[in-house]
Parts: sequence; structure tokens; C-alpha cells
Amino acid sequence: MSKNGKRVAWVTGGGSGIGEAGAEALAADGWTVVVSGRRQSALDTVVAKIAKAGGAAEAIALDVSDAAEAQKAADRIVARHGRIDLLVNNAGINVPKRSWKDMELEGWDKLVQVNLNGVLYCMRAVLPTMRKQQDGSIINVSSWAGRHVSKMPGPAYTTTKHAVLALTHSFNMDECVNGLRACCLMPGEVATPILKLRPVVPSEEEQARMLQSEDLGRTIAFIASMPPRVCINELLISPTHNRGFIQTPLSRD
Repeated sequence: MSKNGKRVAWVTGGGSGIGEAGAEALAADGWTVVVSGRRQSALDTVVAKIAKAGGAAEAIALDVSDAAEAQKAADRIVARHGRIDLLVNNAGINVPKRSWKDMELEGWDKLVQVNLNGVLYCMRAVLPTMRKQQDGSIINVSSWAGRHVSKMPGPAYTTTKHAVLALTHSFNMDECVNGLRACCLMPGEVATPILKLRPVVPSEEEQARMLQSEDLGRTIAFIASMPPRVCINELLISPTHNRGFIQTPLSRD
């Protein structure tokens, strides 16, 4: 936090779902929020919504799978605000063809580029600034699939989300001496637009029982509110009605 109390957060994948909810919750807590994503119109809508609620937000269009563009986004935030206190790595995707029998290398490569490389690119982009500040926090949004292997998410998604967990712990091992900390946030099923990419889209009744975006928004704000001496290394959260506990793999979508 700067001497004047300003806290600056950068939220990737901030145009919808968990990223949007996280940005709104952080702004409500007084953070200056920069949301990024591939769709400028969606980002503008989030910024307007936050502004209407009295918060401070701005948008930067970005494809996190482009390392140079990720660095430019971080540099732009620092040039404008002088600091970056929090990075929420939320950008992530999955594809419909996700099982071993129908997966395509193009889909695998796309998931690795966004879900894993994109996380690393943004972490690397903010690292010099956070080291200089000797303060900074990163929240890497992984998945229940980052802790528990199951058939439904597919091998590419499961592998990249496991890798994000390892990447987070590796960061803490190296950077704790610089006053930096990272949390791997691993939510179970969340009712967000990404569900539309599933081979079988869950019903409205099923989605109503899932975690909601605002639940993850509150969780992100909670992690971000911890004092610098506290590192929540990982946080595993799921719906109470956890379909992974109730249904067998063969009955899952």
C-alpha cells in the first residue's frame, strides 16, 4: 500500500464471471481496479458498473497468452498509478473437445497458452514492481481440478490447473524473502459463462446449487484483505452440494 493508502489491483479475465465479481468486491473495499480481458465492450461494462457504485476502475484490453502484451499492460498500470499491489490471475478457458478420445492438439495448446503461460506471463510482468515495493500479493485462480483429478474437466484443463498450484507454491518459496505472497484459489463448480462450453451444459437447477460468481468475489476480497504478514498459500472451496462427491464419473457431464 502506498503512503497515501492507495491500493492498485489488476484483474485478468475481468470482463465476466469470477473476474468481474472479484473486481467489484475489491472496488467496494476501496481498491483501484484495472480489469483486463479480450473483449473491450465487456470490460467497459464492468468499469461503468463499478463507477456507478462509487468505485474506481479502468480497463485494458489484453490477451494474456501474449507475453509482450502482458508486460505492456503491467507497465501501463505502473506508469499511471505508480504501483501494483495485487494481481488476480483469473483469465482461463476450456474447450468442448476435452476427453482423450476427442481432444485436439490445437485445443491442448490453447489451454496451455492461456491457463498456464498466461498466468506466468502476468506474474513475471508485475514481479519487478512488487519486488521494488517489497510488498505485493497474487491470487492465481485455479480450480477444484487443480487439486483433484476427475474426468469431466478433461486432461488439458486438469493439467494446467495442477500446474498453477505448483507455480504458486514455487513463487512463495522464492519470493517470500521479498515480502511477496501468492494464493492458489481452487473453486469447485461455479455458475459462470464458461459452463456453456461443456459437452453437456448443467441445468438451471444444477447451476443454482453451484458456487456463484459473487461467492468467489467475496473470497478474492478476503484474501486480498489479509495483512502483509499473512500468506494464504492455497484455498480450496466448493459448493455444499458437491456433484463430484455425489455423482460417479460415468454419470458426470
